[in-house]
Amino acid sequence: MSNKLLKVDIHKKLKEFDLDVNFELKKGCLGILGPSGCGKSMTLKSIAGIVDPDKGIISLNMNGQTTYFDSDKKINLKPQKRNVGYLFQNYALFPNMTVEENVAVGLEKDDDKIVSEMIKRFHLEGLEKRYPRQLSGGQQQRVALARILAYGPDVILFDEPFSALDTLLKEKLKMELANMLKDFDGLSVLVTHDRDEAFQFCDELIILDEGKIVAKGKTYDIFENPKKVQIARITGCKNISKIEVIDDYHLKALEWGLEFEVSEKISPNITHIGIRAHDFSPATKDDVNVFSAANSKKLEMPFEWEVTLGNGLWWKVEKQIRDHEFDIPEFLKVDPKNIILLEE
Repeated sequence: MSNKLLKVDIHKKLKEFDLDVNFELKKGCLGILGPSGCGKSMTLKSIAGIVDPDKGIISLNMNGQTTYFDSDKKINLKPQKRNVGYLFQNYALFPNMTVEENVAVGLEKDDDKIVSEMIKRFHLEGLEKRYPRQLSGGQQQRVALARILAYGPDVILFDEPFSALDTLLKEKLKMELANMLKDFDGLSVLVTHDRDEAFQFCDELIILDEGKIVAKGKTYDIFENPKKVQIARITGCKNISKIEVIDDYHLKALEWGLEFEVSEKISPNITHIGIRAHDFSPATKDDVNVFSAANSKKLEMPFEWEVTLGNGLWWKVEKQIRDHEFDIPEFLKVDPKNIILLEE
């Protein structure tokens, strides 16, 4: 297997902001996470050749170097020459074609063997002669994936692939997609505004905000150590407070009126802390980082309690579906190592 490398370094002037994206992907799945309208889909469309950047370069090294786009060298390959699969939000199936015709559409010649392999692989047996309007959302997505994989793309681009699905179907298709990606030998890029999806599918992650990359790295690292307030929020940190430094390892969280000990030295550029909502635990009065849980309100969900504490902190506690009773302890604590130090 040759070395794989997708290289993207592009600039495009948009109405609201300038899109500046620069990354390299060598293996697996890269996630692009960020709020709606931050330039995620525009990045995918540029890789696919649907949209032209103003300047920059997009290239793929896989069994030889292919330049998709190079503004200096005036190279701009047509989408059909790029061997890139694009899964649109609405799946973009041809409404006047049957399932098997849709699956065969990207193939150079009618290849019944590949089509029947894909029909089997994506559990579409018995649906071959149906039209997209006669399929459920999940079946449509499977047809779209079968169509993409039938012609053996080097790169697959996923644009919010689960946004149109209901919760039950979403879980099932996430599992199917995760298994498919394990077997896929190329590279993939997943665009999402859902942090759980980014965590689930992506080995590496880019966080995009208003066209700029604000974080880049291994997915686990970004979630465990977001470094900046904005990244902590996007990765789902519910509790964030401005701080006043007491000494190297102690600070006061101004939003909650609490003092905490932390496990790493507080550098001068730290302005805030973050605490994940699952990181509190019951405590006794003498524990480190203990505080009162008085005046709390709780809300029951099927598998967790959401507790809003009197001081404004948010606590999430796992529960069993049959448990409907929960007494909030008198005191809670947070381990010093679970306090995330953040820059503005």
